[in-house]
Amino acid sequence: MSDTELSLGVYRYEHTEPLFDGRVTIAGADVALHTSPLISDVFERMAKGELDVAEFGLTYFLRTFDLPESPFLALPIFPNRNFRHSALFVNVDSGIERPEDLAGKTVGEFALWGSDPGVWMKGVLAEEYGVTPEEVRWVIGGTDHPIPEFDWIPRPVPEGVEVRHTEGAQTLAAMLEAGEIDALLSVDVPAALLDGSTRKIRRLFVDYESVERDYFRRTGIHPMMHVVAIRRELAARPGLARSIYRAFDEAKTLVQQRYRDDARKQHMSVVTPWFSALFAENRALLGEDWWPYGLAANRRAVETFLRYHHEQGLSARRLTCAEVFVPELLDT
Repeated sequence: MSDTELSLGVYRYEHTEPLFDGRVTIAGADVALHTSPLISDVFERMAKGELDVAEFGLTYFLRTFDLPESPFLALPIFPNRNFRHSALFVNVDSGIERPEDLAGKTVGEFALWGSDPGVWMKGVLAEEYGVTPEEVRWVIGGTDHPIPEFDWIPRPVPEGVEVRHTEGAQTLAAMLEAGEIDALLSVDVPAALLDGSTRKIRRLFVDYESVERDYFRRTGIHPMMHVVAIRRELAARPGLARSIYRAFDEAKTLVQQRYRDDARKQHMSVVTPWFSALFAENRALLGEDWWPYGLAANRRAVETFLRYHHEQGLSARRLTCAEVFVPELLDT
């Protein structure tokens, strides 16, 4: 029997699969792994105290620091990250041709005002295009399926920002197609756009890949959406946080190495044609460790998110890396 029993929740990504199939274990711990098709279910279980360690949306985690006592600290593990210019959709009749045209419009946002992609893109829109959150009317809901308000976390909205939730069976994708909202900021691509059944919806950044690659070249930021959080009392146990960090890093490294090795055979194990060319292009741009964990490689991105979070009224004050990460891992 190991010293510590842990309940750990994380989505079953390819880079966490080695934790599930036993190729990687967490030294010094007996781990019960939990997952869900909806990662927000894992967030909710962590927020309600049902898990010891879990993948947690970065904004969900940071909002707890305005509680009387935050129960969590973060490990510098970022299991979910994505460039989010591709997450902005517009109605073709809305008159929105450029990001600047979002000012004065009604925009849907998936799940939460100040979702993780929402924090990133609101920050980018303000910093690079001059459109601030208070210049937009916001409607929160589900993209293709109605979702209730997330009442299990703090939901601050700063003064001067207009926010409402969808009602009943309303969905943001249907509202966008009907012109009831002008744009949509969503992690989920509207189903009608994917299946080609609508001509009313398009992406704001049509060539989003070029825009996102340019963003990385200029900033060095590959935006993280989620972090791994640990309960404070467990973070105080010597060596435990570092053991968890090493396991996640080892699992991710195994998957990265598989892609490097498969390049010699032109990635015949991958079902996507021309994948080797994409892999080479990404490796040249993002580097040999294109999905880095640890604070040193991610400090600029984390500090940018912390700044955006405070500027958007989601944190009462601007938090620092030293406050939110486990002290034992500040050297990673």
